[in-house]
Amino acid sequence: MQELVSVISLGSIYLLFSLGMSLTWGTIDVLNFAHGSIFMFATFCAYLILGKTSLPFLAVVGIGVVVGAVLSLLVQVAAFEPILKRARNKRSAEMQILIGGIGIATIPLAIAQVQTKSNPFGLAASTFHVTVWHLGSARITNVAVFTIVVGLAIWGAISVWLRRSRQGLALRSIGVDSETASLMGINRRRLALGTMAVSGALAGLAGVMFTYTTSAITPESGDTLLIKAFAIIILGGVGSMAGVAFGAFALALVETLVLTYTSGSWVDAVAFGLIFLVLLARPAGVFGRKEVRRA
Repeated sequence: MQELVSVISLGSIYLLFSLGMSLTWGTIDVLNFAHGSIFMFATFCAYLILGKTSLPFLAVVGIGVVVGAVLSLLVQVAAFEPILKRARNKRSAEMQILIGGIGIATIPLAIAQVQTKSNPFGLAASTFHVTVWHLGSARITNVAVFTIVVGLAIWGAISVWLRRSRQGLALRSIGVDSETASLMGINRRRLALGTMAVSGALAGLAGVMFTYTTSAITPESGDTLLIKAFAIIILGGVGSMAGVAFGAFALALVETLVLTYTSGSWVDAVAFGLIFLVLLARPAGVFGRKEVRRA
């Protein structure tokens, strides 16, 4: 029972983090490798503010969401849009965005490392206190409950929005053929900015929830999650909302089982080894198509 609670809780954090990255990659063709730094720096900003004044839980969450959205928008406007305008072709643009994202990620990382001297930082200065509830033999915290409920709710809302709403269908059409979508009157820039803002907000939310769950994070924590998110998206299938949920909980399940029944030193090796084996059998991912159309 405790293992199941751990899987769902950890999987929900992975889902929140990976969802934003999957959304931008699967629709507007932006594989944002600055996503991990946004995750970390949104939490770092909340940490700095809490050093000046105590705030309740929802206020801290709000800071993480807003800072994450703003940072993601800045990355899009200051870096990715100029790259897209100057790139010779789509393949060149994707490679430059990937490299640009890695370069941009070093800026907030360096700031946080200097300010914290690379030591862990947390959100304990808030007025919120983590409470442990008992469900039979299992234990679950109020943070875990909030993460699970919000994570699944946001995933469901985005999935429905992409398939049912006019804006969601327009966004998916950009992923299929951006040139044709533009000829149909779809404003790619506006949708791209909105998508990046949502992606950053999800990264900030994941950062705050992850920090409350683990008590503290380091400036490098975002890099670790970034690699896992990339694996999750590839495992589930690029652009698939069902795929990102499957990948998040599958990775959480494998990691929890390895931690429970072994010393834990083989967590990453076993988890990524399993992903490698799955992709050998299905290169497009479990929910991906043979010809990946990012929508």
